[in-house]
Amino acid sequence: MELIEKLTILADAAKYDASCASSGAPKRSSRGKDGIGATNGMGICHSYTPDGRCVSLLKILLTNFCLYDCQYCVNRRSSDVPRARFMPEEVVKLTLDFYQRNYVSGLFLSSGIIQSPDYTMEQLIRVAKLLREEHQFRGYIHLKTIPEADPALIEEAGRYADRLSVNIELPSPDSLIRLAPEKLIGSITGAMGTIDSASNESRADKRAPRFAPGGQSTQMIVGADASDDSRILHTAEALYGDYRLRRVYYSAFSPIPNSPSSVPFQAPPLLREHRLYQADFLLRSYGFKAGELVGAQGNLPLDIDPKLAWALVNRAQFPIDLNLAEPAMIARVPGIGIRSAQRIVSLRRLKRIRFEDLLRMRCVMDKARPFIVTSDYRPRQDTVESSLLRRQLSDQPAQMALWG
Repeated sequence: MELIEKLTILADAAKYDASCASSGAPKRSSRGKDGIGATNGMGICHSYTPDGRCVSLLKILLTNFCLYDCQYCVNRRSSDVPRARFMPEEVVKLTLDFYQRNYVSGLFLSSGIIQSPDYTMEQLIRVAKLLREEHQFRGYIHLKTIPEADPALIEEAGRYADRLSVNIELPSPDSLIRLAPEKLIGSITGAMGTIDSASNESRADKRAPRFAPGGQSTQMIVGADASDDSRILHTAEALYGDYRLRRVYYSAFSPIPNSPSSVPFQAPPLLREHRLYQADFLLRSYGFKAGELVGAQGNLPLDIDPKLAWALVNRAQFPIDLNLAEPAMIARVPGIGIRSAQRIVSLRRLKRIRFEDLLRMRCVMDKARPFIVTSDYRPRQDTVESSLLRRQLSDQPAQMALWG
């Protein structure tokens, strides 16, 4: 099979993996040194698809042949899709060619399982090792880790990769058993633990070899099983706490040709994936807990963002006086983000906060107005009622990207 035919098949087969961001790499440059590529300055040009996926990396599978029969996967053993396989040297050639043409800033490499987990992991490592040692490639490398592989191989992979990822795939162990019986939750979390331990050792001992400085990430498929948003976010929260993951990515399940009856025949709304990303950001950056964001209903509302939904449920805590409130509480006001909260706290050391100050900071006042008090502003009582606010602020596409 010609190289271009393999690329067509294996690039398309990799599109379902969302965890390919290229953040977190150390700054490296080939300027004045023997080598090629960079991870800083103009060497990286990020490009994103409309649904937020990063496409600045050469994102391919080493092969879409697979021993496993995961029911949600287009590359499962029983699938009748066209198959292809790269040799490690072919992936190296493609990566260098694409980088030199400024098409990509690095490589995201995953693979189906062939022969054995250890053999597959060895092939992935060989690609990264050839790039780093033989071609002095200084660009970004993200390797997908095979959970069942020997921990020593995972540790070796981290010496060449900027980031490693281990996909947990489904938020429920029961669903994993039912839909991916060859995969074991213990193997997945064990691989995460190996990466976390090696990262800690590398950070603690400056003389130790560099290990995956971009940390690790994972992916959960949304809508392939019956897990609600509460289960998904509680799983993400636990992974952040237990293994210090850099990111959890969410991928809306996409029905595949000749899908088995064990998975849905209809995709969940993409807006659900979007709301989960918003909620995840609140977990990582705002100090929210999963239980605060998703109540007894089990799922995030689709018509309003999670931060506004929380504020409407907790109306008793509002409006807050921006001249007196704690910074963390200010950041929880819809329409006011962390940076704006910091600017408000800095400014109030010099003067009393006025409504016009928030306008200059470009806070989203349509959302913030009912929840705040300033020295010259207090919301009218008829703008405070939660159901009215929800009707006013829901289904406003222009503001969807401007949540606080």
